[in-house]
Amino acid sequence: MHKTKEKPMPFEGIRVLEYAIFHAGPGAGAILGELGADVIKIESSTGDPLRSWKGVAKYNFISSNGECLMNDVSNHHKRSIVLDIAKPKGREIFNKLLKKTDVFITNLRKSTRQALELDYESLSKINPELVHASVSGYGKDGPDADIGAFDLMGQARSGMMYATGGTEPVPISLAVLDQATAIALSHAIITALLVKERQGIGQEVHVSLYSTAIWLLYTNLYFSSANNYNGDFAWDREYNNYLRNNYLCKDGKWVVGVKHPPEKAFEIFCNALGRDFLLDDPRFSDESKRVLNNPALIAAIDEAFLEKDSDQWVEYLHGYGLMFATVKMVGDVLNDPQALINNYIVDLDYHNQGSIRVPGYPVTFGKNGTRPACVGPKIGEHTDAILKETGLSHQEIKDLRMNKVI
Repeated sequence: MHKTKEKPMPFEGIRVLEYAIFHAGPGAGAILGELGADVIKIESSTGDPLRSWKGVAKYNFISSNGECLMNDVSNHHKRSIVLDIAKPKGREIFNKLLKKTDVFITNLRKSTRQALELDYESLSKINPELVHASVSGYGKDGPDADIGAFDLMGQARSGMMYATGGTEPVPISLAVLDQATAIALSHAIITALLVKERQGIGQEVHVSLYSTAIWLLYTNLYFSSANNYNGDFAWDREYNNYLRNNYLCKDGKWVVGVKHPPEKAFEIFCNALGRDFLLDDPRFSDESKRVLNNPALIAAIDEAFLEKDSDQWVEYLHGYGLMFATVKMVGDVLNDPQALINNYIVDLDYHNQGSIRVPGYPVTFGKNGTRPACVGPKIGEHTDAILKETGLSHQEIKDLRMNKVI
């Protein structure tokens, strides 16, 4: 795998304090950690409930260390401290950490944040330059502002479950909206940090599962509004353009192409397939007729694709300037040479299982680096080290533990 020498990371010197669970909030913290930020995750004595999440019945989500695999996805590049902020001493420690913090991340419900005084108004009194980043289910205002939600709720309410067509709603697996919300939150945080640097002000930033889902569905909603259309955008092979379609190949795998200017590409495509006789078929003599007779055209093209394997077709069609790609299974990506050479997939020493392959950070910087892949921290793994950084002595830490503050 391609390796580069170490470079300084973009967020070195940035401190993030996180009081969040599951993924939509913590996922943003993990992204900032990849960029070099010091992310401190505050947990209860039982830990983030994601640690013990069993996932769905069909799949094994528990790793060799006895915790949910998603804990590593959501919490890599973080330090974990167990701290009871409901106790006066715990709150004192929290406030001390907060004063030296650039970003605070939470996805607690609005009423809970207010009850625990973790809302922006409360925390900005302690640290006026703080970037306070929060996640909700449906938005920070309105009648549903305090209703909790998970990935599926956002998919359901936004129309996403019908985005691929069909009469029954189909969720998009796995945790796509959680991850997209984490990305949106990290985007907001980075923007707010830039504002802080240039204007010297802290502020609250907020994103919801619902807002992110709507943003992801931008094209669908735009088309629906402009055309007064409340329906799906189903992928229907017989009615898709012949150059924006998928085709089954000799090896049982599929390839997919994208649409070129049809009038220009039709002749090239037919010649590439060895189906130049289609050019003389009156049903396909111009684009309007091809649209009317699309099922027959797709059927003729289907026959051609069964003559070669998928990878052979892709390489061959690239030679004609036609954009095609083999449709891969998710597991295939782990061994894709293109993904490996670009560090989109990287090796990770995973607990007691040895090396596994996981996604790397998707962006490359010319003069900066990012942290290599790592596993998430154990519950409270860094409690003592973090408390020592605040100036507490060994005896003081011992007393805190005896009083169950940590």
